[in-house]
Amino acid sequence: MSPAAPVTLPDLEPLWMPFTANRQFKKDPRLLVAAEGMYYTAHDGRRILDGIAGLWCCNAGHCHPKIVAAVREQAGRLDYATAFNLGHPAAFELAGQVAALAPGSLDHVFFVNSGSEAVDTALKIALAYHRARGEAQRTRLIGRERGYHGVGFGGISVGGIVANRRMFSASMLPGVDHLPHTHDLAHNAFSRGQPAWGAHLADDLERIVALHDPSTIAAVIVEPVAGSAGVLPPPAGYLERLRAICDRHGILLILDEVITGFGRTGANFAAQTFGVQPDLMTVAKGITSGVVPMGAVLVDRRIYDAFMTGPDYAVGFFHGYTYSGHPLAAAAGLAALEVYREEGLFERARRLAPVFEEALHGLRGCRHVIDIRNLGLMGAVELAPRAGEPTQRAMDVFRRCYDAGVLVRTTGDILALTPPLIISESEIAQIVDTLRGAIQATA
Repeated sequence: MSPAAPVTLPDLEPLWMPFTANRQFKKDPRLLVAAEGMYYTAHDGRRILDGIAGLWCCNAGHCHPKIVAAVREQAGRLDYATAFNLGHPAAFELAGQVAALAPGSLDHVFFVNSGSEAVDTALKIALAYHRARGEAQRTRLIGRERGYHGVGFGGISVGGIVANRRMFSASMLPGVDHLPHTHDLAHNAFSRGQPAWGAHLADDLERIVALHDPSTIAAVIVEPVAGSAGVLPPPAGYLERLRAICDRHGILLILDEVITGFGRTGANFAAQTFGVQPDLMTVAKGITSGVVPMGAVLVDRRIYDAFMTGPDYAVGFFHGYTYSGHPLAAAAGLAALEVYREEGLFERARRLAPVFEEALHGLRGCRHVIDIRNLGLMGAVELAPRAGEPTQRAMDVFRRCYDAGVLVRTTGDILALTPPLIISESEIAQIVDTLRGAIQATA
């Protein structure tokens, strides 16, 4: 793919960009105008190596011909079909294929359009499930500090990223509590894979249970690997303890796999990587390799069955979206899963994980670096914050990397890497070498 000719910039002012310093961006814009494989093309014609799979989502790389062709063909045959009392074949086929990848008895799939919608849907399913079983008093939801579960009111309520909650604190869901996060530099800095320290932090769930009464708690939701907080792998044994405590008290365990699903950890889902069976699982992003927005909740059959009561004509769950299981998204999802299978991308991620780990931990000793962590094809480099200017050092590194032709992600003073699963060893080296130069050049 040769560099494209520079593009004339449109009027930038009308667009209010999400999670962006709008005034700063519009003074020095970075626009992407094309993509292929591992690379974006910027508006100035430069190629940008994608180190974050778009936004943790383009697992098969960009503009994969098979996925593009499937969406084009679907758009010409059936553009839209409601999911309310009607359906179309591709949605049912995709649900079956996704369920076949899932662990245990997660054999029903409720389609949504994003990770945020998947989380809010999973929380509603958990509350409604207990009510259907005659335990309507189970209304409490437990999240975790530094957790990210999208931007719906349910997601920010159980989420634990302060900046995402601050402006809306008066409107959070009631009855929500939070587990402590597991990130402690004194004990687990520069861990490779799962830290050895921290499994005991799961036991704080017993304290929360005792405080609120277990019969009032509906569900616990955590990311297997906290992604947006800066790639925080769970301590060895941590998720297993959460599962055991939930089982002991009749609490549902929801694993938010919006980031970790579809090969990111080297398995179908992180639940399989860690050997922990959830009751509900949220997915999005990689389900279509980011080509068309889509998300889903994977549901244990006993939970689904609890709603299938009363007369056949009765609606069991009053919830859904106009675009649930959209034909274009379903076509993209089916094609993405086929690409994952045919190209062995989950196995490729597992094989490249040690190479990625070695390269990333080679940054230890660079100025400002206070931690490096990784799991599968996910990694993060944490920098010491600049005095009085939190987040600015990492943002300066981000800009230097972009100017050098590599896209990384910042979250606070953390630089995150989650490349497409098609990445090569030489591209891993290029990303890490560029990151090294940018860190060393940043004050």
